[in-house]
Amino acid sequence: MNVLAILREAATITIFVFSMMVFVDWLNVRSRGRMTQALRGRKWREYLLSSFLGSTPGCLGAFMNVSLYVHGLIGFGAIVGGMIATSGDEAYIMLSLFPGKALLLFAGLFVAGVLFGSLADLIAKWLKIKPCEECELQAVHLEELDEKRWETLRRNLHRPSALHILFLLLMGTLLLAVGLGGIHPEESWMRVTLVILLLFGTFLGLSSSEHYLKDHIIDHILRRHTLRVFLWTFGVLLIMSFLPNQEAVRTFLQAHMLWIFLFAGLLGVIPESGPHLIFVMMFADGLIPFSVLFVSSFVQDGHGMLPLLSASVRDSLRVKAFNLVFGLAVGGALYLAGL
Repeated sequence: MNVLAILREAATITIFVFSMMVFVDWLNVRSRGRMTQALRGRKWREYLLSSFLGSTPGCLGAFMNVSLYVHGLIGFGAIVGGMIATSGDEAYIMLSLFPGKALLLFAGLFVAGVLFGSLADLIAKWLKIKPCEECELQAVHLEELDEKRWETLRRNLHRPSALHILFLLLMGTLLLAVGLGGIHPEESWMRVTLVILLLFGTFLGLSSSEHYLKDHIIDHILRRHTLRVFLWTFGVLLIMSFLPNQEAVRTFLQAHMLWIFLFAGLLGVIPESGPHLIFVMMFADGLIPFSVLFVSSFVQDGHGMLPLLSASVRDSLRVKAFNLVFGLAVGGALYLAGL
């Protein structure tokens, strides 16, 4: 077991996750004003938009779906579909380990979110399930980015705050680590991608207000996500390093694949990013089929369910019940098809 190599791999994945989170956060904040406008119209717009938000990596899209739901802008089926499409922070790790298959997975979850979101509305109507009406959630509050970006950048470079200086030191250290090989991704495309994302993240941080830098990048992305991603990634990689050779593990898993499949669905009920990472790593190593990863991603939604839990435990349990049943059904069909 090479602990240093495990640390470097975990650090590489974590830096990629952090860089992507900064970029996705910026996209979400920039587009938030258009989200509510896009909802006006037919019911299918709700399913399309909520599934699209859910399929974006990380938890912000899911948080936005919860905010739209508790404010009555989308219905029960849309929140079900949005959570189906959500893969939590594991989405970033999948993009770093197997980007092509990850994008295929996200596309499949998006389609499933739209279709099963509409089906959930039909079933909810038949069962006379009413969406939460008393919720007044303000947990998702995305502040607007500074429109005078270049002026803000010049001001921050001329008279930087202590927070901007610390952020610049952090990003500079990460850029040096990636550029000089301290953090050394195996694929050259990943190193180039990391450098581009880190440079863009540095620009965003230095050209944004101290409020945005503190609330979005430091407090939310770094403190609430990045450290947790690193610890979970390192822990899973460390555990897998103690496993016997891959052929022995593959033989054992194939003999108990049905239980692994069911466990993936049940574990997805946990509203937390991290436990599901074991299925991502096993799929990356070729130990489990696509269907097991699919049911894990289908049922789980990272931290996306936490704001809804604080608003309505009843609705949260209903959403999870729908997603578990739908996920096991679709994943089971894929499993029987040999995928």
